[in-house]
Amino acid sequence: MEYLYMLQQALVWIVTIYWLYQLMVSVCSLVKLKDKPIIEEKNNRFMAIIPAHNEEIVVGNLIASLKKQKYPKELFDIYVIADNCTDNTAKVAKEAGAIVYERFDEEHKTKGYALDWFLKQKIEENAEYDAFCIFDADNIVDVNFIKNMNKKLCQGEEVVQGYRDIKNPTDSWVSAGYAIFYWTMNRFYHLARYNLGLSPLINGTGFMVKFDLIKPTNGFDTVTLTEDIEFSLKTIISGKKLGWATDAIVYDEQPVGFKQSWSQRSRWTVGHMQCLKEYTKPLAAAVKEHKTLMNFDGLLYMLGSIPMFVLTIVLLILNFVMYFGNGMSTMDLVINCLRYLLPTFLLPIFTAIIIMILDKKPIKPMIKGLVLYPLFLGSWLLINFKCLFKRETKWEKINHVRDIKINEVS
Repeated sequence: MEYLYMLQQALVWIVTIYWLYQLMVSVCSLVKLKDKPIIEEKNNRFMAIIPAHNEEIVVGNLIASLKKQKYPKELFDIYVIADNCTDNTAKVAKEAGAIVYERFDEEHKTKGYALDWFLKQKIEENAEYDAFCIFDADNIVDVNFIKNMNKKLCQGEEVVQGYRDIKNPTDSWVSAGYAIFYWTMNRFYHLARYNLGLSPLINGTGFMVKFDLIKPTNGFDTVTLTEDIEFSLKTIISGKKLGWATDAIVYDEQPVGFKQSWSQRSRWTVGHMQCLKEYTKPLAAAVKEHKTLMNFDGLLYMLGSIPMFVLTIVLLILNFVMYFGNGMSTMDLVINCLRYLLPTFLLPIFTAIIIMILDKKPIKPMIKGLVLYPLFLGSWLLINFKCLFKRETKWEKINHVRDIKINEVS
């Protein structure tokens, strides 16, 4: 029992130190820093790239919002990759004014493969673009998105994540859960790290990459289910920081049904596991090579996902083993369990309210989502546990339930 107690205390300290570190970093999101200086004043040339699989319902709205950009129209082109489509996505996109590339590959269907396929062609053409922005077909984009990304490029940033907002946060408790999660990540992860000089992460959509950055690798070059995280980690391993643009806003549509959400988040968890397997060792090597807190923070991101989840489960099991072995009182067991359950399920509600106040998000329409947010987070823990034993990699399309245009969210 003495050895179990020592192991339990060691795990308690590891978990405590990890979350204290995250708390200290998050506080840096409250500090407003001076804007970076402009290195080169220039209107850069952009590609707006939209990978789309059977998205005829929504892709027109995205293209329409891109055409309203407050940026010289001759300096950006809109490309749609109609990827293995069986509907009218290509036709709708062409009629809306996009340049369409159709791709058919039954073996390689993910977004990462589609981007790699397209970008390889543009590199081979030696296309005259300075940067590209990636969007999901169900996005709609704020009118200042490209203008603000151009500013970041002029400040010397090479990879920049925009502010990922939600266009349907009040449709259901599930979409509300996504909204609260992303609002929390936007401020307490991405902005906090950017302020501190660490590296944010690419977050799936609404991000910009300098075109020259991918030319040495001849494409996007990702193979996991979470191509955004994988590309972020590879950039961090190379010693480069990613940037963050609070004022480059993209509105994303989230699932409203629990079944779709479960499938989507299962795929994300499996993608994280793939990245954990492929990039933990290179991240550790990068810490040794570059000797920066940025690289260490990137390593912690990987170790703080599934490994920290498993470690917490082991810690909870240890508490019950010690209790049934008469090494812990009932009161100690209850206190130890509450020590993990309360921060996991209740603290995020209060954190979300603070963030919504800071970011001027309306709280009243989100009350149901806030109350049920612990259920959303709890289901994610179940997903993580399930994926330890059964890993689903099948991509399922998100059904679009409403036709939301840019003027409805601005």
